[in-house]
Amino acid sequence: MKRRYKILTLLLSTVLLASCGIFGGGDDDEAEPMELVKIDNKVKIKRLWSAKLGGDAEFLRVALRPAGDGNRVYAASHDGNVTAFNPETGKQLWRNKLGIELTAGPAVDGDLLVVASKDGYVIGLDAANGNESWRANVVAEILAAPVVKDDMVIVMTIDGRIQGLASYDGSQRWTLSQSSPALTIRGSSMPVVVGGSVIAGFDNGRLAAIDIDTGDIEWESLLAPPSGRSDLERLSDIDGAIAVVGQDVYASGYQGRLAAVAAESGQVLWAREISSFEGVSADWNNVYTVREDGEIVALTRRDGTESWRDASLLNRELTLPIAFDTTVVVGDLEGYLHFFSNLDGDPVARVKFGGRAITSDPVVMANRLYVQSDDGSIACFVIDRPKPKRPAPDIAEDAS
Repeated sequence: MKRRYKILTLLLSTVLLASCGIFGGGDDDEAEPMELVKIDNKVKIKRLWSAKLGGDAEFLRVALRPAGDGNRVYAASHDGNVTAFNPETGKQLWRNKLGIELTAGPAVDGDLLVVASKDGYVIGLDAANGNESWRANVVAEILAAPVVKDDMVIVMTIDGRIQGLASYDGSQRWTLSQSSPALTIRGSSMPVVVGGSVIAGFDNGRLAAIDIDTGDIEWESLLAPPSGRSDLERLSDIDGAIAVVGQDVYASGYQGRLAAVAAESGQVLWAREISSFEGVSADWNNVYTVREDGEIVALTRRDGTESWRDASLLNRELTLPIAFDTTVVVGDLEGYLHFFSNLDGDPVARVKFGGRAITSDPVVMANRLYVQSDDGSIACFVIDRPKPKRPAPDIAEDAS
């Protein structure tokens, strides 16, 4: 969900707000995207393959992004196509045309592949052949990718409910809801699983750990405390990505904080005043986020000390920065992928993928980068490094 097209919702009605900068005032108030300047490509990015998924999803800001299980890469289009590909070649292995508008997924675990729809349907497919196994109605729209873990499917709906469904038939096992403020940002954060707990963010600025089997709350942490007099000033939604490394959870809220939280207790380990729609990603050394104005920030995982920041892509509607090999990559509103050194933030490469925006976060699986564009296409990229030359064999001098 991107800044320019954020829709604010009331509990009982949906309204469009005009406000300078963030909430889509007139064109005169909209900050212009920063023009790109030429860079020297220090890293060679190679496209291995690309394919067409289905219809255009531009401006819809849905949560459709590739997923994989080691054997296949799966992707879904807004117009209802779910497709499996060979990750090496991009060859299509199967396709199911579901005939329903999809807004989130896919997610996969074992034999089960799950996608979700605008109308509140969660659909389970056989990952091997794409055949539909079950379809469940959770009533509300889904804008966060489901999570599949063992015998559970975890779904977050736009009305602030998180539900646990049985993976074998989609029947509801438990449901949990949090109180929501009068005004919220349209969107939902994808839950993550740590051990036997589901970590989820809510529109009231709270991060919670939930027992995956029972739906009971294990702990809550107020990550983004609301402040200000008006409902607009008090917005504190956690709608962006949540990152997990070991037993540490990283999350951020709008008009709030980016924080590291202990997964077993909810204790805040450190926090920084950074507001982000997109959330947080992480590697072993750093956590990465993009501020609401498009500035990319890298912080150390250990204590949140700033490692570097880059302001060369302001107002370009960036995706979440994702660690890829020795780089960090973001997509933008014109279909460019920008690569930065994960060490110091130096720009190292830029490639164009299609003619439409990239609003879904890139996905890294093994040593490959998978990107889904708003024009309904998917592509696989690698860092192309020259193979080391084999040393010439030693030739002993003739002793005679």
